[in-house]
Order: sequence, then C-alpha cells, then structure tokens
Amino acid sequence: QVQLVESGGGLVQAGGSLRLSCAASGRTRSSYRMGWFRQAPGVEREFVAAISWSGTSTYYADSVKGRFTISRDNAKNTVYLQMNSLKPEDTAVYYCAARPESRREYEYWGQGTQVTVSS
Repeated sequence: QVQLVESGGGLVQAGGSLRLSCAASGRTRSSYRMGWFRQAPGVEREFVAAISWSGTSTYYADSVKGRFTISRDNAKNTVYLQMNSLKPEDTAVYYCAARPESRREYEYWGQGTQVTVSS
C-alpha cells in the first residue's frame, strides 16, 4: 500500500504560480510512476502530467505543456508540480496518483488539493 498526501493548493490570480507537492509513504521502495490529475466541477477527471520512476521521462497534457513542470525527489518520496502562468481554466481539485511501472492503471490516489485561479 502507498499513501499519498498532496499540499500546496490555494487561491492565486491569473498569471501567477503555485507548486504542488505529493508526499508518498508506505510501500515506496517499488518503482512507481507518479502522476497528477485534476477535476473541475461537473467535468470528468483529466490527466495533467506524469513522471517515470527514474525521472527521465515526463508526460504532459497539451493544455499544460510549457506552463507546468513535474519533478520528483525519490530520496524524499515526493513528487512536485510546478504550475506557472496559471489560467482560470486551471481551477480544479488536483490529485496525485501512483502506479507500478509495470501496470497501466493508477492504483493509489491522494485526497486532492484545491487550486483556484481568479481572473
């Protein structure tokens, strides 16, 4: 089992920045791919970004490319999402997720952190 706890959400004006953190605990010795997802009211949850266990491969949704950066510090069991040039449409609850590199579905999810971008 892996427990994930997100932090760093909040209220920011359009054009501003936030950095989300996701701390993992439990069975963290396995090779997990980490991802960020988000869900706005009335909208299905969508993929935002992901990073491989080694950190050498990163993936982004088109809507955030060039603005968001995902990174990880395996020594701290923490993954980050640096969000720059935020837009009102980035407003959502952001979730951290983990899956073994050998699996296709994310198995572990955090509780989420709210990000609100005002215009």
